Amino acid sequence: MKTNLWENYKDKKEVFDFCENYREFLSNNKTERECTKFAIAVAQKNGFKELNTLIKENKKLKAGDKVYAVNMDKSIALFIIGTEPFESGINIVGAHIDSPRLDLKAKPLYESQGFCMLDTHYYGGIKKYQWMASPLALHGVVVKKDGTKIDFVVGEDDDAVVGISDLLPHLEKGPEKKAEFSGEDLNIIAGNIAKTDAKENQFKAFILDILKEKGIEEEDFFSAEIEAVPAGKARNFGLDKSMIMGYGQDDRVCAYTGLMALMQIQSPQKTVCNLLVDKEEIGSVGATGMHSKWFENTVAEVMNLCGQYSELSLRRTLNHSNMLSSDVTAAVDPNFTAAFNPATDAHFAKGISFNKFTGAYGKSGANDANPEFIAALRNELDKQKVPYQANEMGKVDQGGGGTIAYIMAKFGMNVIDAGVPVLNMHARWEITSKVDIYETYRAYVAFYGLKTK
Repeated sequence: MKTNLWENYKDKKEVFDFCENYREFLSNNKTERECTKFAIAVAQKNGFKELNTLIKENKKLKAGDKVYAVNMDKSIALFIIGTEPFESGINIVGAHIDSPRLDLKAKPLYESQGFCMLDTHYYGGIKKYQWMASPLALHGVVVKKDGTKIDFVVGEDDDAVVGISDLLPHLEKGPEKKAEFSGEDLNIIAGNIAKTDAKENQFKAFILDILKEKGIEEEDFFSAEIEAVPAGKARNFGLDKSMIMGYGQDDRVCAYTGLMALMQIQSPQKTVCNLLVDKEEIGSVGATGMHSKWFENTVAEVMNLCGQYSELSLRRTLNHSNMLSSDVTAAVDPNFTAAFNPATDAHFAKGISFNKFTGAYGKSGANDANPEFIAALRNELDKQKVPYQANEMGKVDQGGGGTIAYIMAKFGMNVIDAGVPVLNMHARWEITSKVDIYETYRAYVAFYGLKTK
C-alpha cells in the first residue's frame, strides 16, 4: 500500500466532486429526520418504491426491484432484490444517522437574570465544554395535538443563532473554577428582550410570542423533538482542501457513502441493503434503534412480497447474511499521539478502516469478526483494487468504543466494523480525509457484490 492514497490520483477531480456533494449533504442534514428525508428523496429519484404502499396495493417484488421502508421518520432500510433466494443471505451496509448533540427538554423555557433560557439534556458522549461559547442552531419538529407537524429550523445561513455562555478567564478562580461542567450547565440563551405588558416572565413571554408566529405554543414542546446542533456549513479543511470539517460525520460520512454506493448497484445476485438507523450514540435502544425488531420485521415483509417468507426462511436469511457495520473509527491524531498505537491504529489517506473488533479493554462488548469472512472481504477488495487498512482504535487499556455490529451478529451473520477514520470524534466539528471518504464509497460498492456462505 502506498503511504498516502493521494498518490494514486493524478487527477483528483473525481474525489473532490464526490466529496463536494457529501459536504453539501452534511451541511443540510443535521438530524436523523433530515437524513431520512434525504435518503427517501435519493431512493425515489432512483426508482425505489415505498414498502407500505406496496403492501397495501398487494404488489409483488421480483429480482431487480427496489424498495425502501421508513421507521418513525428516523430510520430507513433500502433493498435491491437479488436473483438468488433470500436464504442465501443479504449483503448489508449499516450505519447510524444520529450524532451527539443537545436536546431541548419537554419544558425548556425559563428565565434567569434578564434572559430567556432553554433547558437541555445532552445526547451521546460529549465533552461538555466544547458546546459552550459557540453558535448553535435548533433543528427539529413540533407536533401539535391535532397531528399537525411543524418543521423547526433556527440558526442556519444568515439567521440568528443561539448558544451557551462560558465563564470568562478573569473570574475562573476560587469556588467558580470548574474542571468539568455538569449537564445542568448546558443552558441555551434564547433572548434578552422583555414583553413589558406581560404580568410575569416578561423575557419568556417575548420568546413565546415569536414561537406563536410559527404556530407553536409552550405546551407543544412536550410533543416536540428539537435538537441543538452546531450552526453553519461543513467546510473544506486544510490549505490543500484535502479534508472536510463538519458536524455529525460520526456517522453520517458512512451513511452517505453507503447510500451512494447502493445507487450504483444493478441486478445483484444477493439481495443488497443499506440500513440507516437511529439511537446508536445512546446504546441503539428504543423503537428506532438497532435493538428493536423493526429491521427483522422489515426483512420479513420484503421476503413476503417476494413470495419467499416463512419463519424458518427468515432465520436462514439473517443467519446467512453479511454485514459491514459502517461506522467511523479514530484516526491517529498528531497532537495526541500518546493515546494511539500508530503501528496498529487508523491513519488519514490510507482508505477505509476495518476494525476486526471494537469494545474496550479485554474486548469487552465487542463483535469479533471471523477470519473466513475477513479473507473473503480481502479477496473482493483486492480484485476491485480498493485500498484498505486493518486497525484497532487506540491503545489497549486506553478506552474503546462500540457500534451496531454486536447487535446484528446475534442473528449469526458475518459482521465487521468498516468506516472512515475521523479526527475530533464526538466534537462539534469532526475532520475526515476526502480520499478516505471516496475510497470508503468504493469499498461499499465492492462489498455489495460479495459472495460468501
